[in-house]
Formats: sequence, structure tokens, C-alpha cells
Amino acid sequence: MKNTTTKHRLDSLDILRGFDLFMLVFLQPILVGLLQKINNPSFQGILNQLDHEVWTGFRAWDLVMPLFLFMAGAAMPFSFQKYRLDNNKWPIYKRIFRRVFLLFVLGAVVQGNLLGLNPKYLYLYTNTLQAIGIGYLIAAIIQLYLPTKGQLIATALLLLLYWAPMTFLGDFTPEGNFAEKVDRFVLGRFRDGVYWNEDGNWSFAPNYNYTWILSSLTFGVTVMMGAFAGRIMKDGKDKLRNVQTLLIVGGACIIIALIWSLQMPIIKRIWTCSMTLYSGGISFMLMGLFYYWIDCKQHTKGLKWLKIYGMNSITAYVLGEIINFRSIVQSVCYGFEQYLGNYYSVLINLGNYLIVFFILRELYKRGVFLKV
Repeated sequence: MKNTTTKHRLDSLDILRGFDLFMLVFLQPILVGLLQKINNPSFQGILNQLDHEVWTGFRAWDLVMPLFLFMAGAAMPFSFQKYRLDNNKWPIYKRIFRRVFLLFVLGAVVQGNLLGLNPKYLYLYTNTLQAIGIGYLIAAIIQLYLPTKGQLIATALLLLLYWAPMTFLGDFTPEGNFAEKVDRFVLGRFRDGVYWNEDGNWSFAPNYNYTWILSSLTFGVTVMMGAFAGRIMKDGKDKLRNVQTLLIVGGACIIIALIWSLQMPIIKRIWTCSMTLYSGGISFMLMGLFYYWIDCKQHTKGLKWLKIYGMNSITAYVLGEIINFRSIVQSVCYGFEQYLGNYYSVLINLGNYLIVFFILRELYKRGVFLKV
């Protein structure tokens, strides 16, 4: 934790990141819990969009993680500016490896059972924060050593390096895709979804089909797409032209993704090339809309509270995922259970995430932000 200022920051970056985190750690858990209790078939379409696609296809909730990675990249041109031309790269090396290390540790805390202190149930690479760390590392190396044209070529090569083995060494089914084979071979029993049999041996869970090792290539592409968006906003002198560029690039990525999906389907769970471009295209367009409304038109009324999430996004994610404040809420709200019935759990969840929000707000007011 450290104090920092907001000078020279783009409000749209912080607010869009805050919107993404607000959806993840507040709105979706509360809204899904409420709609499930109402149990009205007319809400099923909303519930479907607030859950991940089972395999092929793309839902609104599938955008949350790619947008998180995209926003990590969008900030890089601003934070890397003073390092690119410096012959002494040691300070930025320390920053990069420190960030990757901390993201891996926090990811293991959130989803890898690190706090369980039992190696039998430890998972090494299985979380959004770890995906950001690897994507950030790849994008950092590309940006530090290559000019803009070289960065574009390197990003395209990452897509091809993922596409080739996925196309020729497997298929696009949950069991037969090559990324699944790589994860099982490399991570072994440290892969998420592993379960232990009564005889003491372990097996891969058939219903866990997220991939990480080979998908790191496309994680890097998603972060680089964010970096290109950040470069447009940083270097472009005409803000309206920047907006147009962001929207045009986003639309082009979506069109390419839909064409590519005829050969390589859009599958978020294994981060296919078509999904990478599709989610990246939507992220470009969202960035363009937020940049236009907030940084061009200066319309921030009613939106600045999202910076509470956006400027402490890692803290928001970790608190929302691992700290359970429900017992505190229950200790003061238990009397409402007799009146709320099945909806009592919705109140408890709401109180849990409100406590997270007030913690974040207090940190924001004091200018304290977790920087990894």
C-alpha cells in the first residue's frame, strides 16, 4: 500500500476499470442471488448473461476477465513512458517481476488454496490475477524492446503461435483441445479441478476445462490490445479522432473475430484467438465510449464513485473474493430473517459487499492504493 495522486490520469481508464470491478465484486453476486430467489422464468435471459458460456459462444459475463486484462494493458503506455528510452532497465525489470510475483501469490490466495497450507490442494495457475501477471510480463517485454510496428507484428505472432497447435494438434472440444493437453501435462495434479480418490490417487475433473499455460499467449495479446488502446489515447492529439480510432479498431477486431470463428470457435474457457479478438474488440469500443463521454465531454457526474473500485482494483478483487464479512452482517441483521424469509440471504450478501465498498471508499479518501 502507498499514497499516490491522480494527476495526469485518464478518468475514463479508472472509471471503466471500476465499472468492470463493480460488476464482478458487487452487482453480479447481488443481482444473481436476488433473481434466483424471485425464480421468475422471464429473468432467465438476464441470469444467462450473468454466467459464463458453457463452451462455444460469448455472454456478457465472459467479458469481465478480458476487460480486466485489457485495462491492465491500457495503463501501460502511461506508466512505461519514462522507462522505454532509459538505458538502465533495472528499475523497470524490478517493477515487472515484482508485479508478476505478487499477482501470482494473490491469485494463489484467491483461487489456488494457498491459505489452506495443504500442498495436496494447492493449485499453481488458475486465476485471473495470474493471467494478468503473465499477460503483463509478455506485453512489457514487447513494449520495452520493440517499436510500434514491431509490437503489432509480435502480437500477431502470438496469435499464430496459439492458433497453429490448437488447429493441427487437437480439436476444439473440451476434452480434445491441445491447450487442455498442455495444462494436464505441465500442471499435473497442481491443476485446478483435480480431485482425490478414496485410494489416494488423484484424477482430473471432467467438468473443469479452463486452460492457462498455452492460453498465456492469448492473455498477452489481450493485454497488448489494451496497450494499443492506451497508446492511441496517450499519443493522439485530437481526442475526437482518438475516439473514432478506438471504435473503428474495435469494430474491425469484432468482424475479424467473427470470420475467424468459422474455423476457430469463440471459446472463452480456452481463450481462443477468435475470442481474444472478439472480447478485445468490445473492450476497444467500450474504451472509446467511456473516453468520449468522460475525457472528451467531461461528463463525470454520477460516475466518479466507480474510481473507488477502479483505482484500487486489485484490492477490490481480493477483498471481494476471499474475505467474508457475512458473519458481521448476520450478527446485527439476524432479526430480519423472520420477515424476509428466503430473501434474507440476499440481505446478508448485500451487507457483505457494502462493507467491502466502504473499506475501499475509506482507502480512496485517504489516498491509499494497493500497487503491485
